[in-house]
Amino acid sequence: MSDPGLEVVGTTVGQVAENSFTVWKEGSDRAVMIDPGDESDRLMAPLAERGLTLDAILLTHCHFDHIGAVAPIARATGAPVYCPEIEVGVLADIMSYVPWPGFGPFESWEAEETVTGGEKLELAGLEFDVIHTPGHSPGHVTYSLPEFGAVFSGDVLFQGSVGRVDLPGGDWETLLGSLKLLVESHPPETTVYPGHMGVTTIGAELAGNPFLAGIGT
Repeated sequence: MSDPGLEVVGTTVGQVAENSFTVWKEGSDRAVMIDPGDESDRLMAPLAERGLTLDAILLTHCHFDHIGAVAPIARATGAPVYCPEIEVGVLADIMSYVPWPGFGPFESWEAEETVTGGEKLELAGLEFDVIHTPGHSPGHVTYSLPEFGAVFSGDVLFQGSVGRVDLPGGDWETLLGSLKLLVESHPPETTVYPGHMGVTTIGAELAGNPFLAGIGT
């Protein structure tokens, strides 16, 4: 699934099958990467294959499966990292926040830029709206590209499901509020690029996702 004028390469990486996305405007040689979770060589391959320069790394939140490859990619490309402000401490000390044994080791990174929601980021010829969507994690943000009818939802909204709330800082009522905000601020045809599982649309989730029952009606 893709949106006219927007190029998106999704790569599923790591032990918990996290989706990282490389995004660029059709015809451009500059790109943005969202949530590089692991396997940095695989994530950087599309850049070399297409002759793309990475302008920025955008993080929806700082759970380890979404940030494990930040350091090697940022170092190799020089791209600044945009991180939810209240989660910068997690990025700076990743292994202290890994909740289960057997993952990593991952290298920490000091974020160059922070976001809280409400910003408009002009990167790689694209204008991203940053939307604060907590509930799965306290600082979670969603990156929206209204011009192209696309959102990168991280771990808020999935195909047929929603983000878990049993990790530190998770809260079900807060997550419901974030889901309601996303649904009400985007048309049904909006493509959803989630942090796990398959690409979907707002409309498909309103129609079939049991966790969205009663939202948007």
